[in-house]
Amino acid sequence: MKSFFQNRLSAVAEKGNYRTLSTLRHTGNKIETSDGQVLLNLSSNDYLGIASDFSLRETFLSGLTADRFLPGSSSSRLLTGNFDIYDRLEARLAELYKSEAALVFSSGYHANTGLLPAVTTRNSLIVADKLVHASLIDGIRLSPARCIRYRHNDYDQLEEIVAKEHARCDVIVIVTESLFSMDGDEADLIRLTAIKRRYPQVLLYIDEAHAVGVRGAQGLGCCEEAGLLPEIDFLIGTFGKAFASTGAYVICTQTVREYLVNTMRTLIFTTALPPVNLEWTLFVLNKIVTMTDRRAHLQRISRMLYEPLNRLNGESFRSSSHIVPCIAGASERATRLAKEVQKAGFYVLPIRPPTVPEGTARLRISLTADCTADDVEKLLSVIVK
Repeated sequence: MKSFFQNRLSAVAEKGNYRTLSTLRHTGNKIETSDGQVLLNLSSNDYLGIASDFSLRETFLSGLTADRFLPGSSSSRLLTGNFDIYDRLEARLAELYKSEAALVFSSGYHANTGLLPAVTTRNSLIVADKLVHASLIDGIRLSPARCIRYRHNDYDQLEEIVAKEHARCDVIVIVTESLFSMDGDEADLIRLTAIKRRYPQVLLYIDEAHAVGVRGAQGLGCCEEAGLLPEIDFLIGTFGKAFASTGAYVICTQTVREYLVNTMRTLIFTTALPPVNLEWTLFVLNKIVTMTDRRAHLQRISRMLYEPLNRLNGESFRSSSHIVPCIAGASERATRLAKEVQKAGFYVLPIRPPTVPEGTARLRISLTADCTADDVEKLLSVIVK
């Protein structure tokens, strides 16, 4: 059996897609590598710089007493793990989103792999954007529903599918990210809600993992920014990126919340999050809604980066956010380019298949509110020659 796995591993390496785990030391928004190199971290999802904000941690810890420091829940939520901090966090989320309910999960992966199987039947149809995240693809595979994938952001094709299929389905769940994690471009939420209004069977499932914290007046995401929060049936957010925490949530109706509590396997059969982690999440949530200056700064420096790189990448890759790809094509070329950028002082990693389609290996640059305009100009001087 050793040769079986060795041969398969060798095949991965031959394609230029071999990966290793690197142990890194973090200091603010810098990373120190094992060979002592100190680099600006541009591979993090710490979009608002909260994870590297020492003063926020000090403030949180100063109000944390021993009786509130509960590092483990020791149970699922349906047994003894549903501490009152869950109620407070979910109530605050529902209040901010002006929704009937919210439900918190242990991770974004749990949310996406558990929700879609729970809310669909054999008579349902999932219609998903071609570039949705791997967690959504896994949720689709676990679902009893049929699935059709539409070309990335091709809403004419999407509507053709819905028009053809709607009469034979109990529900059609349209699944997309609002802000796509590898290309940095956005879904047309106005067009999606227009399709939903025309077909009563349609439900909208919007994954806002890379938009919450960053977009919208209160940092609630692209749906808030577009003024479409009431139109979204399942709005998925994560705490593991801009929130510098862990876990995820869905914004939904009270009926859907109760239904998920009774049917969603990744909620029922997993240990609840540690209460101290949820306390931190609620603390950060209340800070994020006021961080308009950080959001504005991030948008300014993002535009400085994505406008020239969009020209370099061509029409197929048009970022409009803090996630900016630099398309290399072949995996080997992406790896070489990453090494050049690292030598210049930036921790940027190559993204290769199967994370992205064959022939689209890239550098994925993640700007954070800690970055400066000078950082962006220096990075561009290395990439755009």
